[in-house]
Amino acid sequence: MLRWVAIGLTALAMGAAPAGASGAPRDVASTHAYLVAAHTALHAVVSKWASVEAGIRQLDVRFHSECPDVGAGSPQSEEEQKLSYEVAGALWATGYHTEASVVRAFVKAVSPLQWSNPAITRSARKFTRGLQDMTALTVPNLCADVRSWIAGGFKAVPADTQLYDRRVEAIEVIEVPRRLLLPFLPPADRGLLAQTLHLATQFEELEFKRGQVDWNTALETLGLNQ
Repeated sequence: MLRWVAIGLTALAMGAAPAGASGAPRDVASTHAYLVAAHTALHAVVSKWASVEAGIRQLDVRFHSECPDVGAGSPQSEEEQKLSYEVAGALWATGYHTEASVVRAFVKAVSPLQWSNPAITRSARKFTRGLQDMTALTVPNLCADVRSWIAGGFKAVPADTQLYDRRVEAIEVIEVPRRLLLPFLPPADRGLLAQTLHLATQFEELEFKRGQVDWNTALETLGLNQ
């Protein structure tokens, strides 16, 4: 459920490497640089996952301190789902802030890359913009937003919540299409690709095991329903 920085960094984590790379030297070089950047980012995120979890725990401690069970007894409704999504946004913002240096390094490495197919270059630019937008996300004032919702008789969440949710939903972190990059992967990079696949699997396991737990914990702390 959660989209940490590595979510979109596995664009080259395909099931198998091609027999050989084709295309202009620039295409092969750019694809190699992209794979290196993806591997570096995934390795950094996986190896420092404890830092992400520490940031999430800090956020939960803050909720415990400022507004524990603030939404206790609130009705489960479509409006409350907007607050639940805002909680998810707060977790995403926290995770991306923790790994901001990883994002910056990836963006710096990928932004100058170009391919003969302009669709690949545009996709890479869109990907890096999405990552930058995620690091720019702020952690919303959930305590105030839940209190405002309660004060209004649970009728409608505050405008701040709706604006925040729309901002999060508008961010697109979309990897470069694998089918476009695969032909340009040089045979010498098969080992690096295998390592990236392994790191991607590790990340997916961490994200799956911890993502939902972190979200549920935050909702429970705030006294909100799923």
